[in-house]
Amino acid sequence: MMLLLAFAGMSFGTFAQETATTEIPTQKHKVVTNGFWDNWFVDFGVDFLSNYSSQEVGVSGNPFSGDRGNWGFDVSLGKWATPSFGMRAKIGAAWATQVNTEDSNPLYNQLQITFQPMLNLHNLFAGYKPRVWNTILYGSVGYHHNFDHSVNSVIAGLGWLNTFNVTKRFHINVDIYANMLDHNADGIASVSSGSVACFGSRDWQVGWSIGCGFNLGKVGWDNAPDVDAIMAMNKAQLDALNASLAAEQEENARLQKMIKDHKCPEAVTQVTQIVASNASVFFNINKSRIASKKDLVNVKELAECAKANGQTVVVTGYADSKTGSATYNQTLSEKRAQTVADELVKMGVSRDKIEVVGKGGVKDLSPISYNRRVVVSLK
Repeated sequence: MMLLLAFAGMSFGTFAQETATTEIPTQKHKVVTNGFWDNWFVDFGVDFLSNYSSQEVGVSGNPFSGDRGNWGFDVSLGKWATPSFGMRAKIGAAWATQVNTEDSNPLYNQLQITFQPMLNLHNLFAGYKPRVWNTILYGSVGYHHNFDHSVNSVIAGLGWLNTFNVTKRFHINVDIYANMLDHNADGIASVSSGSVACFGSRDWQVGWSIGCGFNLGKVGWDNAPDVDAIMAMNKAQLDALNASLAAEQEENARLQKMIKDHKCPEAVTQVTQIVASNASVFFNINKSRIASKKDLVNVKELAECAKANGQTVVVTGYADSKTGSATYNQTLSEKRAQTVADELVKMGVSRDKIEVVGKGGVKDLSPISYNRRVVVSLK
C-alpha cells in the first residue's frame, strides 16, 4: 500500500508539472517581450484643423470659426513596443487657413510628417489587460511644408488619443492635438503689432481627428509568469503529498502495534520517500544566468537522491523558439544546461554523473516564455 501511495505521489507530481501551464500565476505589471512583427497598427482619420497665426489681427479665437478652421485627413503607422509605450509615424494633409483678419483668411495646402512617442496611461498605471477604451498621451516632432508659399517649418506638439476597440483587429480613434510651428509656416513672414498676444511669434494649430484603425500581427501580450508563485504552488503540492504519506505511516504504525499485541508474525513495511520526478529552473530572455535561486531548492533534493543512490543526473536545457535563430538558441540552451550542471557540482554531485543536453529553441509550453528553462531529472 505504501509503495502504491509513493508511486501515485510521484505520478501526481509529474502530472501537476505538465498541467500547471494552463493556470500559471502571472505578474500584473510584467509581460512577455513581443516579437518585432507583433502589435503594429495602421490608422486613418478625418481632421478639422484650426490655425492661430502670429500675424493675425482682430479675429475671433473660436477654433470652430470659419475664419480659422478647415478640413484635412491623416494616415499613421505605429507599433506598441510594450503595453505602455509605443511609437507612430503620421502623415497629415489639409487645406489650412491663413488667418490675417476677419476679412482675409485664404486657404493654402499643407503636408505634415511627424513622429510621435506614445504613453498608454491605462496600462501604465493599472497594469495590462485587454480593454475597450484606452487613453493615450503623445508628443510630436516633425516637418511641415506649405505648398502654396514653398515654406518649410519644424513642428513640436502634444496630443491626447482615445481608442475604442470594436473587435480584436478593429478600433475607432478620437484624437485632439496642438502643434507649434515657425512664425512663417502659413506663408506670412512678418508679425503684426496687433497679433494675438498669447501666441507670441509662433504659428499654432489645434486639431481634432476622428477615424478608425486596424491592428496587425499578434495583438496583445502574455503576462509574465510569477516564478515565486509557481515555486510556492509546487512546494504546496509536495507538502500535501508528504502530509498524506505521514498520515499513512502513522496508520501503518498503529496497525503494526495491533499485530504485535496479538502475537502475530511481525509485519515488515517498506516506505519509499517521495522525490519529485524532475525539477525546472527558469531563465530570463536571452540569459544563461538563473532567474531565481529558489528554483534550486528542488534541484538540491534531486542531487541528494542521486548521491544516495548513485544515480545519474540528466540536465536538459531549452530556449524559446520565437526569439533568436536556431543556432543561437542551441548555444543558449547548452549554456543554460551547463549553468545548472555547475550548480549540481557545487551540491556534491560528481561531474561524471551529470549528463548535459541542449535541445535548442522549442515551443512545448505556453506562453512561450516558459520554454526558457532547464529540466533536471534522474536517470
